[in-house]
Amino acid sequence: MKKLAIFGSGAGSNAENICVYFNNSSDIKVVMMCTNRKDAFIVERAKKLKIPMVFTSKTELENFDDLAKILEKYQVDYIILAGFLLKIPSKMIEQYPNKIINIHPALLPKYGGKGMYGMNVHKAIIKNKEVVSGITIHYVNKKYDEGPIIFQKEIKINSSYTPNDLANKIHDLEMEYFPKIVENLLNL
Repeated sequence: MKKLAIFGSGAGSNAENICVYFNNSSDIKVVMMCTNRKDAFIVERAKKLKIPMVFTSKTELENFDDLAKILEKYQVDYIILAGFLLKIPSKMIEQYPNKIINIHPALLPKYGGKGMYGMNVHKAIIKNKEVVSGITIHYVNKKYDEGPIIFQKEIKINSSYTPNDLANKIHDLEMEYFPKIVENLLNL
């Protein structure tokens, strides 16, 4: 049994989707969630799903010692970032090499890096009149959005799309592909 921790900073729709996807799996289980924001809706999703929620401050994350003990207590094998906005510290990457997986709402390497998340990404893509966008699922390394790419899925952008339209299309891709790609990767 491979055990997952899901880290998120926002609404938690990807986190919930992954939890539900693996709910009846005998091979993969979400054992905990972690957030840096006590007011994030992911907290409510964790309560509803009866999954333990851990809070971490930026300082605690950077130090990583206490969080490492918590991850060890839950016997976490893989960490899934689902809208987690803090930079993952080197200590954590070294303890979980190629075991921290992130999803990005664009086709990396374009529109990645510090500050490129959520609507910031979609607004930039629409402003630059891009004709395609998509999702990238990648391993996390020491630089924002530069880890090795695991999977990308592209969609065409209609010239009439607003950033909200694009965000909805990208969210649909995330819901469809993120759990499946995690499952495929962990079952290799």
